[in-house]
Amino acid sequence: MATTTANQQPIVPAKSGKLKRILIIAIGAIVLLGAGAGGAYFLLGKSGHASKPAPPPPPVFFPLDSLTVNLQADDGIMHYLRVGLTLKLKEEKAQAALTERMPEIRSRVLLILSGKHPEDLATIDGKRKLAAELRSAVESIANSPEHPAHVDEVLFTEFVVQ
Repeated sequence: MATTTANQQPIVPAKSGKLKRILIIAIGAIVLLGAGAGGAYFLLGKSGHASKPAPPPPPVFFPLDSLTVNLQADDGIMHYLRVGLTLKLKEEKAQAALTERMPEIRSRVLLILSGKHPEDLATIDGKRKLAAELRSAVESIANSPEHPAHVDEVLFTEFVVQ
């Protein structure tokens, strides 16, 4: 018989079973840690940062018809005021409340305007005071427990004193 003298190395079983198990456990741990970190970032990212508040609704502008009144005059000359007003409101519900009470509002505004002197209305401060007075008068008339009507500002769209 012929014998081959090849270098035969004894087959040594590798410790690959333990190595594979350790490798699988390590990969699994890395995946679980990554998933936990991602979940924490997602949850804390949503609650940790304050979300942007919703923008306030746009204001509602409620124009009133132009008004013309005679002014108080000490010089004997007839002076008159022609004024256009627009009310700046926060919500449309206030517009409905104002519309219901419009005759009262117009009457009060006419009385306030006719009690003014031309000199009072000549300055910017005088116009600002008039706007504040008109705003409080309109609010006092239109406010009711069922329909609160908050007027943010009284805007002049026309203002002529002669």
